[in-house]
Amino acid sequence: MLRTDCGTRAGLLARFNALQRIATLKTAVPAMSGHHRTLVYYRDLILVLLAKEFKVRYKSTFMGYAWSLMHPLVLALIFFTLFTVIGRFQVHAYALYLIAGLFPWQWIANTATTANFYFLGNSSLIKKVRFHRATLVLAGVLNESVHFIISIPVIVGFMLYYGHTPRVDWLWMLPALVSVQLAITFGLGLLIATCNLFFRDLERLVTLTVHLLFYVTPIIYPADHVPPEYGWIFIADPFASIVLCWQGLFYHGAVSPFYLGVAMCWAVVWVAIGLTAYAKSVWRFAEIV
Repeated sequence: MLRTDCGTRAGLLARFNALQRIATLKTAVPAMSGHHRTLVYYRDLILVLLAKEFKVRYKSTFMGYAWSLMHPLVLALIFFTLFTVIGRFQVHAYALYLIAGLFPWQWIANTATTANFYFLGNSSLIKKVRFHRATLVLAGVLNESVHFIISIPVIVGFMLYYGHTPRVDWLWMLPALVSVQLAITFGLGLLIATCNLFFRDLERLVTLTVHLLFYVTPIIYPADHVPPEYGWIFIADPFASIVLCWQGLFYHGAVSPFYLGVAMCWAVVWVAIGLTAYAKSVWRFAEIV
């Protein structure tokens, strides 16, 4: 289960400290041109919010960040045992295939479920400090992206075990895929965070949808095991294309240009929908939270 800072002493303390630091950011920014001053302010704001998210998530935990690695690793162990050891499911380097999909999926799933609280869990900041509320979503998404990036050495460890090695194209493909998924999760998080202020049942609907899409997305089964006539599902699934890109990078050794293009299209769609919903509703945030 994902931990949130709502109603916890650690969460209240972290939000209070963040509120104090955010309130003093503008006065702490040195004299400079207007645009530069704004950029510095929002850079510092995101860093403060990121620090708050990390403190809340790992406050009073013994294993700390290791818990973020344990979830996909335990899932991989379960599916590996069920399908390979018991079910005799024949897939080359199946553990690596699972890992290559589960870690990117965790970024998506965590964003979708925690996005319900990006605005609700920061009501004091929204009511007392004037800033772009979308920064809260950006900080939350960046938090999940940092966790994913730190987990890449674990994926590389599995690659080396199965005789795969990182390629030169990682130098540009890694930043490209992280940027595309960052855009996807930002748009998704902005939409969910905004809508959840008006429809509180959305939290449960999002959880059910994430579980459903997990099995629709080719994470525990290879995409080429699906009959060609059902291949359109991976295009209609808003997250399958980006997961397939990560599997291409970590497992197959090459990213499909087709699925990369589909993922970029979905990134544009998610950002457009998220920003539209946010722009139409942001003026009511302070009175609702």
